[in-house]
Amino acid sequence: MGDAGASVMFATAEAPGRFNLLGEHTDYNNGFVLPVAIAQHTRLRMQVNGTQRFSLHSDQLAQRVEFSLGEPPAEHFASYVYGCLMLVEGLMQGLAPASGLAGLNIEVDSDVPIGVGLSSSAALEVACLRCLRTMFGLQMDDVALAQLAQRAEIEFAGVRCGIMDQMASSLADTWRALLIDTRSLERRDVPLPADSAVLVLDSGIPRALAVSGYNERRAQCEAAASLMGLMSLRDVRDASALQVLPGLLLRRARHVFTENARVLAAGAAGISASEFGRLMNESHASLRDDYEVSTPELDQLVALLQRDRRVWGARLTGAGFGGACVALCRSGDVAAVAQSALEGYAALGHHGQQLVPTDCRSA
Repeated sequence: MGDAGASVMFATAEAPGRFNLLGEHTDYNNGFVLPVAIAQHTRLRMQVNGTQRFSLHSDQLAQRVEFSLGEPPAEHFASYVYGCLMLVEGLMQGLAPASGLAGLNIEVDSDVPIGVGLSSSAALEVACLRCLRTMFGLQMDDVALAQLAQRAEIEFAGVRCGIMDQMASSLADTWRALLIDTRSLERRDVPLPADSAVLVLDSGIPRALAVSGYNERRAQCEAAASLMGLMSLRDVRDASALQVLPGLLLRRARHVFTENARVLAAGAAGISASEFGRLMNESHASLRDDYEVSTPELDQLVALLQRDRRVWGARLTGAGFGGACVALCRSGDVAAVAQSALEGYAALGHHGQQLVPTDCRSA
Protein backbone atom coordinates (compact mmCIF):
# COMPACT_ATOMS: atom_id res chain seq x y z
CA MET A 1 0.00 0.00 0.00
CA GLY A 2 1.31 3.42 -0.90
CA ASP A 3 0.40 6.94 0.15
CA ALA A 4 -3.17 8.15 0.17
CA GLY A 5 -4.16 10.49 -2.63
CA ALA A 6 -6.70 13.28 -2.81
CA SER A 7 -10.05 12.56 -1.18
CA VAL A 8 -13.52 13.02 -2.66
CA MET A 9 -16.85 13.71 -0.98
CA PHE A 10 -18.81 10.84 -2.48
CA ALA A 11 -18.19 7.32 -3.81
CA THR A 12 -20.01 4.14 -4.80
CA ALA A 13 -18.74 0.57 -5.09
CA GLU A 14 -19.98 -3.00 -5.23
CA ALA A 15 -18.71 -6.53 -4.68
CA PRO A 16 -20.15 -10.01 -5.31
CA GLY A 17 -20.88 -12.93 -3.04
CA ARG A 18 -19.42 -16.33 -3.87
CA PHE A 19 -19.99 -20.06 -3.76
CA ASN A 20 -17.23 -22.61 -3.36
CA LEU A 21 -16.94 -25.63 -5.65
CA LEU A 22 -14.30 -27.38 -3.51
CA GLY A 23 -11.97 -26.50 -0.64
CA GLU A 24 -14.11 -26.09 2.47
CA HIS A 25 -12.41 -25.21 5.78
CA THR A 26 -9.01 -25.33 4.11
CA ASP A 27 -8.29 -21.61 3.83
CA TYR A 28 -7.58 -21.03 7.53
CA ASN A 29 -5.28 -24.04 7.29
CA ASN A 30 -3.21 -22.34 4.54
CA GLY A 31 -4.67 -24.74 1.96
CA PHE A 32 -6.34 -24.62 -1.45
CA VAL A 33 -9.81 -23.39 -2.43
CA LEU A 34 -11.89 -23.18 -5.62
CA PRO A 35 -14.52 -20.41 -5.36
CA VAL A 36 -16.68 -18.73 -8.01
CA ALA A 37 -18.19 -15.24 -7.76
CA ILE A 38 -21.99 -14.99 -8.04
CA ALA A 39 -24.08 -12.52 -9.98
CA GLN A 40 -25.61 -11.00 -6.84
CA HIS A 41 -23.76 -7.99 -5.42
CA THR A 42 -23.63 -5.76 -2.38
CA ARG A 43 -23.59 -2.07 -3.33
CA LEU A 44 -22.42 0.79 -1.10
CA ARG A 45 -22.83 4.53 -1.39
CA MET A 46 -20.77 6.79 0.90
CA GLN A 47 -20.93 10.54 1.38
CA VAL A 48 -19.08 12.82 3.79
CA ASN A 49 -21.63 14.29 6.22
CA GLY A 50 -19.63 17.05 7.92
CA THR A 51 -19.72 15.44 11.38
CA GLN A 52 -17.63 12.90 13.28
CA ARG A 53 -20.42 10.33 13.29
CA PHE A 54 -21.30 7.55 10.88
CA SER A 55 -24.82 6.70 9.74
CA LEU A 56 -25.21 3.22 8.25
CA HIS A 57 -28.45 2.17 6.58
CA SER A 58 -29.18 -1.28 5.09
CA ASP A 59 -32.08 -1.55 2.67
CA GLN A 60 -31.99 -5.35 2.86
CA LEU A 61 -32.21 -5.44 6.66
CA ALA A 62 -34.34 -2.29 7.00
CA GLN A 63 -31.97 -1.08 9.73
CA ARG A 64 -30.24 2.22 10.42
CA VAL A 65 -27.31 2.40 12.84
CA GLU A 66 -25.39 5.44 14.06
CA PHE A 67 -21.98 5.28 15.70
CA SER A 68 -18.58 6.95 16.01
CA LEU A 69 -15.16 5.37 15.67
CA GLY A 70 -14.84 5.39 19.45
CA GLU A 71 -18.29 3.85 19.91
CA PRO A 72 -18.62 0.42 18.25
CA PRO A 73 -22.13 -0.41 17.00
CA ALA A 74 -24.07 -3.10 18.86
CA GLU A 75 -25.68 -4.48 15.69
CA HIS A 76 -23.66 -7.39 14.33
CA PHE A 77 -24.04 -6.52 10.62
CA ALA A 78 -22.61 -3.07 11.33
CA SER A 79 -19.47 -4.56 12.89
CA TYR A 80 -18.19 -5.54 9.43
CA VAL A 81 -18.41 -1.95 8.23
CA TYR A 82 -17.07 -0.60 11.52
CA GLY A 83 -14.06 -2.92 11.22
CA CYS A 84 -13.29 -1.65 7.72
CA LEU A 85 -13.58 1.96 8.88
CA MET A 86 -11.31 1.37 11.87
CA LEU A 87 -8.62 -0.32 9.79
CA VAL A 88 -8.67 2.41 7.13
CA GLU A 89 -8.54 5.04 9.89
CA GLY A 90 -5.42 3.35 11.25
CA LEU A 91 -3.92 3.12 7.76
CA MET A 92 -4.52 6.81 7.08
CA GLN A 93 -3.09 7.82 10.44
CA GLY A 94 0.00 5.77 9.63
CA LEU A 95 0.45 7.52 6.29
CA ALA A 96 -0.26 11.04 7.57
CA PRO A 97 -0.72 11.46 11.35
CA ALA A 98 -2.93 14.53 10.96
CA SER A 99 -5.37 12.73 8.67
CA GLY A 100 -8.27 10.48 9.51
CA LEU A 101 -11.82 9.58 8.63
CA ALA A 102 -14.56 12.18 8.80
CA GLY A 103 -18.15 11.14 9.41
CA LEU A 104 -19.95 9.39 6.57
CA ASN A 105 -23.47 8.53 5.52
CA ILE A 106 -23.33 4.94 4.24
CA GLU A 107 -26.14 3.32 2.28
CA VAL A 108 -26.07 -0.45 1.68
CA ASP A 109 -28.19 -2.24 -0.89
CA SER A 110 -27.61 -5.94 -1.49
CA ASP A 111 -29.17 -8.92 -3.21
CA VAL A 112 -26.58 -11.37 -1.84
CA PRO A 113 -28.57 -13.85 0.29
CA ILE A 114 -27.73 -13.63 4.00
CA GLY A 115 -26.93 -16.59 6.22
CA VAL A 116 -26.74 -19.28 3.56
CA GLY A 117 -22.99 -19.54 2.96
CA LEU A 118 -22.59 -17.20 -0.03
CA SER A 119 -20.29 -14.73 1.76
CA SER A 120 -22.61 -11.79 2.24
CA SER A 121 -20.22 -10.50 4.92
CA ALA A 122 -17.19 -10.58 2.60
CA ALA A 123 -19.17 -8.80 -0.12
CA LEU A 124 -20.05 -6.07 2.39
CA GLU A 125 -16.44 -5.72 3.54
CA VAL A 126 -14.97 -5.62 0.04
CA ALA A 127 -17.56 -3.14 -1.24
CA CYS A 128 -16.96 -0.95 1.81
CA LEU A 129 -13.18 -0.96 1.33
CA ARG A 130 -13.55 -0.28 -2.40
CA CYS A 131 -15.62 2.78 -1.53
CA LEU A 132 -13.05 3.98 0.98
CA ARG A 133 -10.21 3.34 -1.48
CA THR A 134 -11.94 5.59 -4.01
CA MET A 135 -12.90 8.29 -1.51
CA PHE A 136 -9.44 8.65 0.00
CA GLY A 137 -7.22 7.70 -2.95
CA LEU A 138 -5.67 4.75 -1.14
CA GLN A 139 -3.00 2.91 -3.16
CA MET A 140 -4.24 -0.58 -2.30
CA ASP A 141 -4.49 -3.40 -4.84
CA ASP A 142 -7.24 -6.02 -4.82
CA VAL A 143 -5.20 -8.60 -2.89
CA ALA A 144 -4.26 -6.10 -0.17
CA LEU A 145 -7.90 -5.03 -0.03
CA ALA A 146 -8.98 -8.66 0.52
CA GLN A 147 -6.41 -9.04 3.31
CA LEU A 148 -7.73 -5.91 5.02
CA ALA A 149 -11.31 -7.19 4.69
CA GLN A 150 -10.29 -10.46 6.32
CA ARG A 151 -8.74 -8.55 9.23
CA ALA A 152 -11.98 -6.60 9.67
CA GLU A 153 -13.99 -9.82 10.00
CA ILE A 154 -11.54 -11.43 12.43
CA GLU A 155 -10.79 -8.42 14.62
CA PHE A 156 -14.17 -6.72 14.71
CA ALA A 157 -16.84 -9.34 13.85
CA GLY A 158 -15.28 -12.16 15.87
CA VAL A 159 -15.11 -14.73 13.06
CA ARG A 160 -11.66 -16.30 12.70
CA CYS A 161 -12.09 -16.71 8.97
CA GLY A 162 -9.58 -17.61 6.32
CA ILE A 163 -8.92 -15.46 3.26
CA MET A 164 -11.06 -17.32 0.69
CA ASP A 165 -14.26 -15.30 0.92
CA GLN A 166 -12.57 -11.93 0.68
CA MET A 167 -10.25 -13.04 -2.13
CA ALA A 168 -13.21 -14.42 -4.08
CA SER A 169 -15.27 -11.27 -3.61
CA SER A 170 -12.32 -9.09 -4.59
CA LEU A 171 -10.88 -11.11 -7.49
CA ALA A 172 -13.14 -13.93 -8.77
CA ASP A 173 -15.35 -14.01 -11.88
CA THR A 174 -18.81 -15.51 -12.34
CA TRP A 175 -17.99 -17.67 -15.37
CA ARG A 176 -14.99 -19.66 -14.09
CA ALA A 177 -13.53 -20.92 -10.83
CA LEU A 178 -10.50 -19.36 -9.17
CA LEU A 179 -8.01 -21.80 -7.63
CA ILE A 180 -6.30 -19.98 -4.76
CA ASP A 181 -3.30 -21.08 -2.71
CA THR A 182 -4.27 -19.33 0.52
CA ARG A 183 -0.70 -19.44 1.84
CA SER A 184 1.04 -17.73 -1.07
CA LEU A 185 -2.14 -16.12 -2.52
CA GLU A 186 -1.08 -17.37 -5.94
CA ARG A 187 -4.12 -18.05 -8.07
CA ARG A 188 -5.19 -19.26 -11.49
CA ASP A 189 -8.43 -19.65 -13.41
CA VAL A 190 -9.99 -23.11 -13.68
CA PRO A 191 -12.65 -23.75 -16.34
CA LEU A 192 -15.49 -26.14 -15.61
CA PRO A 193 -15.36 -29.60 -17.20
CA ALA A 194 -16.98 -29.97 -20.62
CA ASP A 195 -20.78 -30.24 -20.75
CA SER A 196 -21.32 -29.03 -17.20
CA ALA A 197 -22.96 -26.14 -15.37
CA VAL A 198 -23.45 -25.16 -11.73
CA LEU A 199 -26.59 -25.11 -9.57
CA VAL A 200 -26.78 -23.63 -6.05
CA LEU A 201 -29.72 -24.42 -3.76
CA ASP A 202 -30.58 -23.11 -0.29
CA SER A 203 -31.52 -25.76 2.29
CA GLY A 204 -33.70 -23.26 4.16
CA ILE A 205 -31.64 -23.77 7.32
CA PRO A 206 -29.97 -20.45 8.23
CA ARG A 207 -26.50 -20.32 9.64
CA ALA A 208 -24.45 -17.79 11.63
CA LEU A 209 -20.69 -18.26 11.66
CA ALA A 210 -19.94 -16.14 14.69
CA VAL A 211 -22.16 -18.27 16.94
CA SER A 212 -21.58 -21.63 15.26
CA GLY A 213 -18.84 -24.19 15.59
CA TYR A 214 -16.66 -22.38 13.02
CA ASN A 215 -14.18 -20.93 15.49
CA GLU A 216 -14.17 -24.25 17.36
CA ARG A 217 -13.21 -26.12 14.17
CA ARG A 218 -10.35 -23.72 13.56
CA ALA A 219 -9.07 -24.21 17.10
CA GLN A 220 -9.22 -27.99 16.62
CA CYS A 221 -7.15 -27.73 13.45
CA GLU A 222 -4.58 -25.59 15.21
CA ALA A 223 -4.40 -28.11 18.04
CA ALA A 224 -3.91 -30.96 15.56
CA ALA A 225 -1.12 -29.10 13.75
CA SER A 226 0.58 -28.30 17.06
CA LEU A 227 0.51 -31.94 18.16
CA MET A 228 2.16 -32.88 14.87
CA GLY A 229 4.81 -30.17 15.22
CA LEU A 230 3.54 -28.31 12.14
CA MET A 231 2.79 -24.67 11.46
CA SER A 232 -0.53 -25.67 9.84
CA LEU A 233 -2.32 -28.71 8.45
CA ARG A 234 -1.28 -27.57 4.96
CA ASP A 235 2.11 -29.06 5.83
CA VAL A 236 0.85 -32.64 6.25
CA ARG A 237 2.61 -34.64 3.53
CA ASP A 238 1.16 -38.12 4.04
CA ALA A 239 -2.11 -39.40 5.47
CA SER A 240 -0.22 -41.88 7.66
CA ALA A 241 1.24 -38.96 9.62
CA LEU A 242 -2.25 -38.25 10.98
CA GLN A 243 -2.28 -41.47 13.00
CA VAL A 244 -0.51 -39.76 15.92
CA LEU A 245 -3.65 -37.69 16.56
CA PRO A 246 -6.52 -38.60 18.91
CA GLY A 247 -9.82 -39.52 17.26
CA LEU A 248 -11.57 -36.13 16.99
CA LEU A 249 -8.48 -34.26 15.85
CA LEU A 250 -7.63 -37.09 13.46
CA ARG A 251 -10.99 -36.68 11.73
CA ARG A 252 -10.66 -32.91 11.50
CA ALA A 253 -7.13 -33.12 10.08
CA ARG A 254 -8.07 -35.91 7.67
CA HIS A 255 -10.76 -33.72 6.15
CA VAL A 256 -8.31 -30.87 5.58
CA PHE A 257 -5.66 -33.17 4.09
CA THR A 258 -8.06 -34.93 1.72
CA GLU A 259 -9.90 -31.72 0.80
CA ASN A 260 -6.67 -30.04 -0.28
CA ALA A 261 -5.96 -33.04 -2.49
CA ARG A 262 -9.45 -32.81 -4.00
CA VAL A 263 -9.00 -29.13 -4.92
CA LEU A 264 -5.69 -29.81 -6.64
CA ALA A 265 -7.18 -32.77 -8.51
CA ALA A 266 -10.13 -30.62 -9.66
CA GLY A 267 -7.71 -28.01 -10.96
CA ALA A 268 -5.95 -30.47 -13.26
CA ALA A 269 -6.23 -29.79 -16.96
CA GLY A 270 -8.79 -31.89 -18.81
CA ILE A 271 -10.60 -33.30 -15.77
CA SER A 272 -13.90 -34.91 -16.75
CA ALA A 273 -17.26 -33.86 -15.34
CA SER A 274 -17.77 -37.28 -13.78
CA GLU A 275 -14.40 -37.14 -12.00
CA PHE A 276 -15.03 -33.58 -10.81
CA GLY A 277 -18.43 -34.70 -9.52
CA ARG A 278 -16.88 -37.64 -7.68
CA LEU A 279 -14.56 -35.21 -5.89
CA MET A 280 -17.57 -33.09 -4.86
CA ASN A 281 -19.41 -36.15 -3.51
CA GLU A 282 -16.34 -37.19 -1.53
CA SER A 283 -16.03 -33.65 -0.18
CA HIS A 284 -19.57 -33.70 1.16
CA ALA A 285 -19.03 -37.06 2.85
CA SER A 286 -15.86 -35.73 4.47
CA LEU A 287 -17.58 -32.54 5.65
CA ARG A 288 -20.44 -34.63 7.05
CA ASP A 289 -18.46 -37.40 8.74
CA ASP A 290 -14.95 -36.09 9.51
CA TYR A 291 -15.59 -32.37 9.93
CA GLU A 292 -19.18 -32.69 11.19
CA VAL A 293 -20.47 -29.42 9.76
CA SER A 294 -23.42 -30.70 7.74
CA THR A 295 -27.03 -30.92 8.92
CA PRO A 296 -29.71 -33.58 8.30
CA GLU A 297 -31.49 -31.23 5.93
CA LEU A 298 -28.36 -30.49 3.91
CA ASP A 299 -27.63 -34.21 3.72
CA GLN A 300 -31.13 -34.87 2.40
CA LEU A 301 -30.93 -32.16 -0.25
CA VAL A 302 -27.45 -33.24 -1.35
CA ALA A 303 -28.62 -36.88 -1.55
CA LEU A 304 -31.52 -35.89 -3.81
CA LEU A 305 -29.09 -34.13 -6.12
CA GLN A 306 -26.57 -36.96 -6.10
CA ARG A 307 -29.24 -39.50 -7.08
CA ASP A 308 -30.23 -37.46 -10.16
CA ARG A 309 -28.57 -38.87 -13.28
CA ARG A 310 -28.28 -35.34 -14.67
CA VAL A 311 -25.98 -34.40 -11.77
CA TRP A 312 -22.27 -35.22 -11.76
CA GLY A 313 -21.81 -34.42 -8.06
CA ALA A 314 -23.10 -32.30 -5.17
CA ARG A 315 -21.95 -31.06 -1.77
CA LEU A 316 -22.65 -28.41 0.83
CA THR A 317 -20.97 -25.08 0.08
CA GLY A 318 -19.80 -22.57 2.63
CA ALA A 319 -18.87 -23.41 6.19
CA GLY A 320 -21.89 -25.65 6.76
CA PHE A 321 -24.09 -25.67 9.89
CA GLY A 322 -26.97 -25.05 7.47
CA GLY A 323 -27.00 -22.90 4.36
CA ALA A 324 -26.54 -23.92 0.75
CA CYS A 325 -25.36 -26.78 -1.43
CA VAL A 326 -23.81 -26.74 -4.91
CA ALA A 327 -24.22 -29.26 -7.72
CA LEU A 328 -22.37 -29.83 -10.98
CA CYS A 329 -25.04 -30.64 -13.56
CA ARG A 330 -25.18 -31.52 -17.22
CA SER A 331 -25.35 -28.37 -19.33
CA GLY A 332 -28.92 -27.46 -20.16
CA ASP A 333 -30.42 -29.44 -17.26
CA VAL A 334 -29.94 -26.97 -14.40
CA ALA A 335 -33.56 -25.76 -14.24
CA ALA A 336 -35.00 -29.28 -14.43
CA VAL A 337 -32.60 -30.56 -11.77
CA ALA A 338 -33.48 -27.67 -9.46
CA GLN A 339 -37.21 -28.31 -9.82
CA SER A 340 -36.86 -32.04 -9.22
CA ALA A 341 -34.61 -31.64 -6.16
CA LEU A 342 -36.76 -28.94 -4.56
CA GLU A 343 -39.95 -30.96 -5.11
CA GLY A 344 -38.33 -33.99 -3.49
CA TYR A 345 -37.06 -31.82 -0.64
CA ALA A 346 -40.55 -30.37 -0.10
CA ALA A 347 -41.95 -33.91 0.07
CA LEU A 348 -39.61 -34.48 3.01
CA GLY A 349 -41.15 -31.48 4.77
CA HIS A 350 -38.57 -28.81 3.98
CA HIS A 351 -38.56 -25.61 1.97
CA GLY A 352 -35.57 -24.82 -0.22
CA GLN A 353 -35.00 -22.51 -3.14
CA GLN A 354 -32.65 -21.90 -6.03
CA LEU A 355 -30.26 -19.13 -5.05
CA VAL A 356 -27.86 -18.32 -7.82
CA PRO A 357 -28.61 -17.59 -11.45
CA THR A 358 -25.05 -18.44 -12.47
CA ASP A 359 -23.23 -18.26 -15.78
CA CYS A 360 -20.53 -20.59 -14.46
CA ARG A 361 -20.62 -23.30 -17.07
CA SER A 362 -18.23 -24.98 -19.46
CA ALA A 363 -17.54 -23.26 -22.76
